[in-house]
Amino acid sequence: MVTYLVRRVSAAVLILLGASFVVYLLTAASGDPLQELRSSTSANRPQLIAQRTELLHLNVPAPLRYFIWLRGAAGCLVPFAGSCDLGKNLQGQPVTEQLGTAMVQTLSLVSAAALLAVVIGVTLGIVTALRRHSALDYGVTFLAFLFFSLPVFWAAVLLKEYGAIGFNNFLSSPRIPAAAVLLIAAVVCAVAALGAGGGVRRRMVAGGSAGAATAAVLTYVSAADWFSAPGLGPVAIALSGAGAAFGFTALTAGLHNTRALYAAFAAAATGVASYFAVQGLLDRATPLMIMLLAAATILAAVLIGFLLGGDDRRGNITAASLTGLLVGLVILIDRFMQAWPAYFSDSRIHGRPIATIGAATPGLEGDLWVTGLDRMTHLLLPTAALVLISIASYTRYARSSMLDVMNMDYVRTARAKGLPEFTVVLRHAFRNALMPLTTIAAVDIGGLIGGAVITESVFSYRGMGSMFVDGLRQVDPNPVMAFFVVVAITALACNLLADLVYAALDPRVKVGA
Repeated sequence: MVTYLVRRVSAAVLILLGASFVVYLLTAASGDPLQELRSSTSANRPQLIAQRTELLHLNVPAPLRYFIWLRGAAGCLVPFAGSCDLGKNLQGQPVTEQLGTAMVQTLSLVSAAALLAVVIGVTLGIVTALRRHSALDYGVTFLAFLFFSLPVFWAAVLLKEYGAIGFNNFLSSPRIPAAAVLLIAAVVCAVAALGAGGGVRRRMVAGGSAGAATAAVLTYVSAADWFSAPGLGPVAIALSGAGAAFGFTALTAGLHNTRALYAAFAAAATGVASYFAVQGLLDRATPLMIMLLAAATILAAVLIGFLLGGDDRRGNITAASLTGLLVGLVILIDRFMQAWPAYFSDSRIHGRPIATIGAATPGLEGDLWVTGLDRMTHLLLPTAALVLISIASYTRYARSSMLDVMNMDYVRTARAKGLPEFTVVLRHAFRNALMPLTTIAAVDIGGLIGGAVITESVFSYRGMGSMFVDGLRQVDPNPVMAFFVVVAITALACNLLADLVYAALDPRVKVGA
């Protein structure tokens, strides 16, 4: 393992050096950083030219200038040494400061988009594989390719128009018309009927139940003015915990493992009981406190799984921990919802909370929950734009991989042993179907960072994409190189991680081979 990692890291360093040298020369040859000053009529033009020449080392040939830049960039490899120097931009600001701010913006956007794209895409791919050649399969395929073919800037504009402007207008009088309730319920009914599978009676029951539940929820939401003061409350949290207990137990230990199921339900019940106890703490919450509460949740779940004992304590602990974390996440979401009225009525929001530009509202003051809501509402639309263009590849690859796995001998053997179809799909087929997706996910993360250049421009999101585009327009080489280094290192690291995950999923793969 160590030999393999050293070999891969050494190869990655050589690739990074060669690629960065080529990119630096291309950037240096793309224009003249002094062109703006040469055409200036300022009286101190010679002094300004001399200052910029010294700032960017323009009196040194480009190939030698690269090694000056490389010497400062190499200091970034030494943690906590304070010697990291990626140069300065045309305004004289250190690129490390500019990059630090831009990375936080872009990585928060890309990480959320990548996670959602993987979860939604893989789920849809597995469902369509199990419903092959059905109306649901054809419908999901059509929508996936439709979103994939949309230009990202056009999708972003549509989201601005209907996801922000239209929804903000709706919030001024949040009443759902009866016709809209019926239409949405009919769509949900059709989707549920197509996804249920089985005979006509089963489809009708599934579709009718889903449509009736949707209509009831929408009617209650509209009558209770839920959009003005949203919240989940202990009932919704308890239902979420029960569903999580069943789902995570089925995924990790199987529903036949009653001890794991009891552990998951105990973790859910503990989370619901703690809902009332932590409200006072959450009112004064800090990021550190949230992390400590998450750690306490995991420890409590581990203790519950261990105390229930049995032959598979690991399964107990895993199911209980995942259930406890999800219940904790739902409690956090509920607390954010409680802060919605304060955020919505703030004078800087003007009753239009879904933002279309920027990463935060200038001058907005508030506690952790208000400022967190502000960040999430600004992330909502650009994240949705990136998810829409990324979800198609995950859907198709997951569907294809799942179809291949379902025809394998060990799946037929599992069915012949009498195992339930749910267990066959999730415990035997799902893990092996994930292996090809690890490579796709590693490549797609680098692609999302590159695709964020356009998305950030549309939403005026001052991230790495904006830094890269501004650097190209102004012939400012140091920000361009900083962008390249981050993207290149991310791509190389994700590919290495994909190889390690592949080896973890498939025991036949040896990373030292």
